[in-house]
Amino acid sequence: MSDESVSARRFAREGMAVLDRLTESAREDVARAAELIAECVRTDGVIQAFGTGHSQAMVLEVAGRAGGLVPTNRIGIADLVLYGGDAPSVLDDPLLEREPGVAARLYDLAAPHRQDLFVIISNSGVNNVIVEMALHAKERGHRILALTSLAHTRAVPAGHASGKKLADLADVVLDNAAPPGDALLELPGGGAVCALSTLTGVMLVQMAVAEASGLLLAAGERPPVYVSANVPGGFEGNLELEKRYAGRIRRTAS
Repeated sequence: MSDESVSARRFAREGMAVLDRLTESAREDVARAAELIAECVRTDGVIQAFGTGHSQAMVLEVAGRAGGLVPTNRIGIADLVLYGGDAPSVLDDPLLEREPGVAARLYDLAAPHRQDLFVIISNSGVNNVIVEMALHAKERGHRILALTSLAHTRAVPAGHASGKKLADLADVVLDNAAPPGDALLELPGGGAVCALSTLTGVMLVQMAVAEASGLLLAAGERPPVYVSANVPGGFEGNLELEKRYAGRIRRTAS
């Protein structure tokens, strides 16, 4: 039997407690995030989601999933190879995220429109490519929704030459309430285990999507939402919805 201080039961109990607090404390920020999302959809914009490392899990939660909004695009470091013509070996560089100019290239490859909303996801909010993307998007007039850990970002120095962090550049910040380092359960002798940010990040993303969908419905507009391709008619219906954004989201690029 495991030590109760490091156990499934404790993680479930403490994780659920954080979720309970978060669903109340984040209500105003979620409402503000929903306004950005709904405005982007109303103005024929695309939600451009970007993150690195494990934050890519949250990018997948935003872009291209069943029950999610259709006008969403996933931007990732691998785009340098998939769409930019770089050799696959470029991705072997563990310091690629710190190289100046990477975010600018990724932005150009995505070719966003002015009304597109950038959803930028980073637990620390200090990686060079994350801050560079936020700066690049902001300079080009995009609104920015950040999903980050304020506790973590406040505990570490800025990594970008500007001295800025993701939260400094966002129009709206959704705080995932994860502790510095993300892991929730402290281990005897130091260190910690069991990341929290995915659990809380999914909740925040889906709360914002739900609220934005409610705003669109209240305005008499039906939210363009993906249906699972594994239910009858889902695949065909999704293709019809995607036609509106052909060439602007990677799933329709061909």
